[in-house]
Amino acid sequence: MSPSDDRRLDVLRAIVADYVSNQEPVGSKAIVDRHNLGVSSATVRNDMAALEDEGYITQPHTSAGRIPTDKGYRVFVDRLSDVKPLSGAERRAIGHFLEGAIDLEDVMRRSVRLLAQLTRQVAVVQYPMLSNSTVRHIEVVPLTPARLMLVLITGTGRVDQRTVDLGDVVGEDAIARMRSVLNSTLAGQRLNEAATTVAELPEQAPTDLHDAMVRVCTVLVESLMEHPEERLVLGGTANLTRNVADFPGSLRQVLEALEEQVVVLKLLAAVRGPGALSVRIGEENEDEQMRSTSVVSIGYGTDDTLFGGMGVVGPTRMDYPTTIAAVRAVANYVGQILSGR
Repeated sequence: MSPSDDRRLDVLRAIVADYVSNQEPVGSKAIVDRHNLGVSSATVRNDMAALEDEGYITQPHTSAGRIPTDKGYRVFVDRLSDVKPLSGAERRAIGHFLEGAIDLEDVMRRSVRLLAQLTRQVAVVQYPMLSNSTVRHIEVVPLTPARLMLVLITGTGRVDQRTVDLGDVVGEDAIARMRSVLNSTLAGQRLNEAATTVAELPEQAPTDLHDAMVRVCTVLVESLMEHPEERLVLGGTANLTRNVADFPGSLRQVLEALEEQVVVLKLLAAVRGPGALSVRIGEENEDEQMRSTSVVSIGYGTDDTLFGGMGVVGPTRMDYPTTIAAVRAVANYVGQILSGR
């Protein structure tokens, strides 16, 4: 489509808006009646014929109106000059809802529920990626005189617990000294950097702490090096069943695909950085089972650090402006909350 052909783009926008709203093929008379384009039905029909020839719309039935194709939705999304922001009341409600979370697990659960409610689609949120996290605190808790629990807390609030068998009795003073060394050395380091540092700590420890520090650091390195970044939370799957007609013969395939974690991770694969939005429509989706859907995804985190991705999955007949605004707003708040701002 020529960038200068503004009128045809207006006609395409009208078709997308009406079809998303009414789920019915759109005719030229409806466009003239509902949209102030300032042209006749005959002109709109000519524009629709041109749009159909170019593959942006299609006629599902003889004598019916037109509906957008994947190519038409792509142009519509790419030419969105303005995504209507959420209202102040909506933003305050989002902030209040998410700020009430008590820990990371609660933030993730609330985020996915909120996204599903705002968009009326399936919501997907990826837990913060440990490879991009930093060490916030390491707690050393005595369970018995010869057994400890290590608690690693990352900068995004993720918690990992490990037990350490010391092989010998260690007093409270020694435990306090180990705790002090670990935190003074590792706090603020990225996890991969911290893993390298930890491996060197036993050789720097006082003689009386050497053996215990070897055991503690061995377990801690395992915790720092494991990156379970495939952990996801999914919500609102039932929303797809409200739009069965949008998935002719393929709804079951979509639902089965969403049960596969690898497939869901691919939906977030386009995320490149915090605030970077991706919209994949129909055939643009890599997985064949998902080619009747559209995926709006975004990265969340701080200005320079990507924590993870989130997004929504729905039919190609999606309210893209509203969905994009909701996804951006929730991602922004989650990034702020997890970074402690």
